[in-house]
Amino acid sequence: MTLLPPIPYPSSTPHLSLKPHPHKQPFALPTPTTTSTATPTALIVGAGLAGLAAAVHLHSSNTPFLLLEASDGVGGRVRTDPLDGFLLDRGFQILLTAYPEARRLLHYPSLSLRPFYPGALVYTGDAFHRVADPFRRPLHALASLANPVGTLPDKLLTGIARLLASARSDADILSAADESTIAHRLRSSGFSPSIVDRFFKPFLSGIFFDPDLSTTSRLFDFVLKCLALGDNVLPAAGIGAIPDQLAGRLPRGSVRLNSRVVEVGFGSSGVASTVRLESGDVLAAELGLVVAVDQPEAERLLPRLAAATTSGGKPVRSTVCIYFSADRAAVEDPILILNGSGRGIVNNMFFATNVAPSYGPEGKVLVSVSLVGAYDGRSDDDLTAEVARELGGWFGDREVGSWRHLRTYRIAFAQPDQTPPTDLVGKDPRVGDGVYVCGDYRSSATFDGALVSGRRAAEALVEDRALLH
Repeated sequence: MTLLPPIPYPSSTPHLSLKPHPHKQPFALPTPTTTSTATPTALIVGAGLAGLAAAVHLHSSNTPFLLLEASDGVGGRVRTDPLDGFLLDRGFQILLTAYPEARRLLHYPSLSLRPFYPGALVYTGDAFHRVADPFRRPLHALASLANPVGTLPDKLLTGIARLLASARSDADILSAADESTIAHRLRSSGFSPSIVDRFFKPFLSGIFFDPDLSTTSRLFDFVLKCLALGDNVLPAAGIGAIPDQLAGRLPRGSVRLNSRVVEVGFGSSGVASTVRLESGDVLAAELGLVVAVDQPEAERLLPRLAAATTSGGKPVRSTVCIYFSADRAAVEDPILILNGSGRGIVNNMFFATNVAPSYGPEGKVLVSVSLVGAYDGRSDDDLTAEVARELGGWFGDREVGSWRHLRTYRIAFAQPDQTPPTDLVGKDPRVGDGVYVCGDYRSSATFDGALVSGRRAAEALVEDRALLH
């Protein structure tokens, strides 16, 4: 595989070419004329993390490209919305600073990263119990040995698992031969139901949106290693600062927003040659086509991809995130709070302004609450009321009764299913002549996996172009 040259870090100001969104109309357009840029270009469909990573790498190799994004901003599922002085991430998302691809590609100092407490607060038995990283908060960990979140052997096993994961290479972890589900891994490692149900289930469900813990054990080990070697953080300007930084490294005019691709055109030889936009424009993909949208949309655009994958019948990983404004934080620490009670619909929550004060206006607190699942049969008002009742049992009805609902986000496709068997390192991004795909479903279902898959797609395109000359 041809490796692209190192990527310099330039200005962080995005250069986006905004195109007005077309008016809604029945999709019966006359046959448009194919348009092309003066210089042959590659086309990238989707400006999420994978598409942006592909664009950054193509730019570093001096490969002309045009990045097409259906929405009004970059980031895909990784976006932040301003509202009344608050910063609302679209769903519960945390950056792990030890992600290896993120460390190579992102400029952390410019993100003004704000760390979480290394541990969690677990609500169980109608009380809160602290779980602390024994290597970073040894005194807190010692004080928590007698709490009901797991047994003493559980806590020793957690430390051992952390050390073993830290000592392994990423390639070894992501291709481990002893792959199983996370649930099986925890049971076979000797963890008790107490720590599995009260800590691991809500903690890992917040990461993988998988309450059954049927996700691959490879991802458990990878995330455990990253947790051991780095911090859990939020950028001061919101999680959307990550894609914004990547977009800021692209040349002016190389990103077109509000440009939804509705069809990929193939030539007589089966080579992808064009894309058709919702507006009716047809663009030529002279140097290749990178499809960097989420899995369901990629399979719609590329029927051959759908035929080659096994996504049908697998569960959809969904989440609902509900934000409230409060006058004070019921917990002062910048800590993740887990529902280990086995009751209710809340999976995890935290006071975002405890982690990053910039997430709210002066004198206000931002409360972020996450549910796992789609809750299709429930209205936003119904879910908000139930969450408020549930958290009233945690913090007191009077406390929670003063909170003001800000917004509810429903993320139907929050993450691809990654139950075993998985291939987290070996998927070829090529799915046809001149067609490349990337996204977290092509690698690991993490920020890092999306970035890795974007790089691999760019490397494959550059390599194939070199072979043609």
